[in-house]
Amino acid sequence: MKTINPISLLALVALFVAGCTQQPTKLPETWQTPLSSPSVLIDVYKMSVGDLVKINVWKNAELSVSEPIRPDGRVSVPLVGDVMAAGKTPEELALVLEERLSKYIKNPNVTVILTNLKGHEFLSRIRVTGSVAQNISITYLQGMTVLDAILEAGSVDKFANGNGTKLHRKTAKGSVTYDIKLEDMMDDGDMTTNIQLLPGDIITVPERRF
Repeated sequence: MKTINPISLLALVALFVAGCTQQPTKLPETWQTPLSSPSVLIDVYKMSVGDLVKINVWKNAELSVSEPIRPDGRVSVPLVGDVMAAGKTPEELALVLEERLSKYIKNPNVTVILTNLKGHEFLSRIRVTGSVAQNISITYLQGMTVLDAILEAGSVDKFANGNGTKLHRKTAKGSVTYDIKLEDMMDDGDMTTNIQLLPGDIITVPERRF
């Protein structure tokens, strides 16, 4: 009786298993989440009205201040007076203050720190519109998903075409739209398209066509 080499047998088993194993199916491109592509297209944040800035002048505590940028876009600094801050980066404002303070003190060293940002708020908000209980604009929070935003809107209404939901996102390459299977998500528990949101995302839920 002919015997089978154990090594050959193991090789055959390995080939059989490899042939039966299916590779994971890649999701349609419209369902992918490009987490590396920021939604809000801001390379450098420029300060805006309402932002709270802390201005420190090294070794001159009496010249250091902490105050919000006024509606006219300015902040008041001792010795210098009113200085335009809106539209500048913290580094740019620090340079302006150093130049002006140099008339009064030797080699001023100024740092500007943003301690509370208000000017960015509407750039980062998440919007949900269409066939939902309430059209909303909510503050973006890290880890927020499509389903989180829909629930914040009070869920869909009875006229909603859940599987026709779209997610609109601005990326470095332009605007992109993603298909969201909201009905499958809510009725069948299929979380395939429950992707994480990015600042500035807009979710639209259309009505059904009767």
